[in-house]
Amino acid sequence: MTIAVIGIGLIGGSLMIDLRKRGFADRIIGVDSNLQHRNIAQLCGLVDETDTLENAVDRSDLIILSTPVDANCEMLPPILDRINGTSKVVTDMGSTKGSIARVSADHPNRGRYVALHPMAGTEFSGPLAAIGRLFDYKTAIICDPELSDKDALRLVEKMLDVLNMRKVYMNSSDHDVHVAYVSHISHITSFSLALSVLDKEREEQNILALAGGGFESTVRLAKSNGDTWAPIFLENSHYIIEVLDNYIEKMNLFRKMIAEKDLEGLKALMDEANKIRKILN
Repeated sequence: MTIAVIGIGLIGGSLMIDLRKRGFADRIIGVDSNLQHRNIAQLCGLVDETDTLENAVDRSDLIILSTPVDANCEMLPPILDRINGTSKVVTDMGSTKGSIARVSADHPNRGRYVALHPMAGTEFSGPLAAIGRLFDYKTAIICDPELSDKDALRLVEKMLDVLNMRKVYMNSSDHDVHVAYVSHISHITSFSLALSVLDKEREEQNILALAGGGFESTVRLAKSNGDTWAPIFLENSHYIIEVLDNYIEKMNLFRKMIAEKDLEGLKALMDEANKIRKILN
């Protein structure tokens, strides 16, 4: 099978490594607007070759969109136009689904598209960040599976089996709500804490010398690429604002109890938060 991966970054590159190594892909064509990314992908053996988007689509059986979510939305309709009358399959790796669901909803070739979100990644970006086994035992969300042709859905499910991923099915709206809570707010929190500490660092340069493991784990996501995450925040703004309002309310509650030196109130809040152990363990 020939696969075209559009966007040679952390996710696209990591896909290339495992799909080739595990025999799912016979040939991989990479597409990226960044010349350096294309050169690195070829030098590192991530791709067999690079090509234009149009040529890659024409020459591939499976087309994987692994670019920022706003770019995925722009590219999907013309790709669906181009594969008209073929058995080609298109999927995407985007972490929001509402917008791409809307732009593809009325397309006559909607059935050839499978909306996918692998819940995997690191704080690094670009083809040099690509690693094998990134997707192993992680969750993959397939959205609106009833809108995809059965053979297209089966192909993507087979790919996920090769990647050792656990499959979950839901509609696009539910997906965007859930990821706002479990993924997007984590990044915003990390970015915000990093900015706060950097502000303080300008006044007291030794503050980061005191940082321990807790700080590092909390701000790790602040290293994430803004070109990837800014479009995600805007695409999912409706649900993210809802989550942010709830989060700010909880932060203000902590602030109030600390200001009032309410020991029992603070302990009660943290005891309530500790219930997350039952979910995560």
